[in-house]
Amino acid sequence: MIEQIATVGIYVDDQEAALRFWVDRVGFELRRRESMGRIGDWLEVAPPGAGSRLVIYPKAMMPDWAERKPSIVFECADCQAAHARLRDAGVEFSSEPQPMAWGTFAIFRDPDGNDFGLKGP
Repeated sequence: MIEQIATVGIYVDDQEAALRFWVDRVGFELRRRESMGRIGDWLEVAPPGAGSRLVIYPKAMMPDWAERKPSIVFECADCQAAHARLRDAGVEFSSEPQPMAWGTFAIFRDPDGNDFGLKGP
C-alpha cells in the first residue's frame, strides 16, 4: 500500500543557488545531501516536519528536463500570511493570493522559472 509521496524532482541550473532559495527564502530544511560525482549532488529539501521532499536535480543530469516541469502546490494554514512571509523574504510571486471557490491560491516562482502553487483556506 502506498503511504505518501516521497520525492518530487525539480530541475535547476545551479544547485547551490536553488538550495539557498528553498532554505533561506522559503524556509525548508535540507534533509539529505549526497555526492553524485562531478555532475552534482543529490539534494532533498522539505518543509519542517513534512514527509514529502523536493529533490533539486541539476538540469545537466536530465537532457529532457524541459519536458519534466513540476506542477506542485504547497498547502498552508494561512495563504495570506505565508504569501507575506515569502514575499518579505524576497520570493517572487507571479500571482498574488486570490480567493477561489475551494480556498485561497497564489503562485510563486523559483530562480529557475519553475512555478509553484500556494493554497490555503
